Amino acid sequence: MQVNLGANSYPIVIENGLLHKIKEQIAEIFPKGRIMVVSDDSVFALYGEKVLSQLREFYECHSVIIPHGEASKSFHMLPKLYEAMLEAKISRSDLIIALGGGVTGDLTGFAAATYLRGVKYVQIPTSLLAQVDSSVGGKTAVDLPQGKNLVGAFYHPKLVLIDPDVLKTLPKRYLVDGMGEVIKYGCIKDAELFDKLEQAGSFADLMPQMAEMIAACVDIKRRVVEKDQFDTGERMLLNFGHTLAHTIEQYYHYERESHGEAVAIGMYQITRLAEEKGLTESGCAERIRNVLQAYELPYRCQVQAQELTGAIELDKKNLNRNLNVILLRRIGESYIYPTASTFFAEAGEV
Repeated sequence: MQVNLGANSYPIVIENGLLHKIKEQIAEIFPKGRIMVVSDDSVFALYGEKVLSQLREFYECHSVIIPHGEASKSFHMLPKLYEAMLEAKISRSDLIIALGGGVTGDLTGFAAATYLRGVKYVQIPTSLLAQVDSSVGGKTAVDLPQGKNLVGAFYHPKLVLIDPDVLKTLPKRYLVDGMGEVIKYGCIKDAELFDKLEQAGSFADLMPQMAEMIAACVDIKRRVVEKDQFDTGERMLLNFGHTLAHTIEQYYHYERESHGEAVAIGMYQITRLAEEKGLTESGCAERIRNVLQAYELPYRCQVQAQELTGAIELDKKNLNRNLNVILLRRIGESYIYPTASTFFAEAGEV
């Protein structure tokens, strides 16, 4: 499928076994030059040489490997990438490839956006979360101690290559993590997708449909991004659950809940609170909790909401001095609710 953004348009290819065809896919958008592959130590051990061995036939290839985990998505990691690119003599006519999950994709995208004021890059996401969400849409960022994704840029890749087969090598927690975002898409835009997740009810029954699930999520994001490239209107709907999720991640120093797990907690707790305020159709929170439990995701973290409000007030979803919380009218239909951090005052323990 194609993300249609004028000069920033790019294709997304979703295909089982695609990792064996990287050379042909890259050649379509990048005929010659140097390539820098950025990956983390876990992913590179699995797929680094598979990708590089194909590309070396046509290109001068270099690589830089970062430690896996959220801690790498920081300002302190950027100089390592810049130095590696300078040593490899990467120029604005060359190409950078992000091979890995969301941390690698976000960090590499921001480095590509800022190195020499912009170098072409390609996303090859290898985690479920990155495949259904973070690799598409052009958001790149690093974290600050005060919060997640607070420094970044809108910078679109030239190509996104998604191979669902790589999910077979993922540790189960990474599948669970990605399901948080899959469920999110059903909640905000696709009641039929949510119904399918309810009906499957387990990873074993869902795996044969995974390529179809990924395509459904990516298509939703593609359509939303085309309407709102810079996240000031409809695209904000993609942040359902994230207002709490980012603060939960920060509260535990990115060491306890993963991003998808934190999103799961945020989706349920915000919907529970919205139901109590009469802002969401009754019964939605229970359906969300049930599907989260079916896919082994948490729905609470046992911390008082008021302990999180400081980070909520720094959240980048604050616009025009309002905190824009994403709520559901019902499953499959979401909306932007301008409020303030006091929205969470009566939430109690989340």
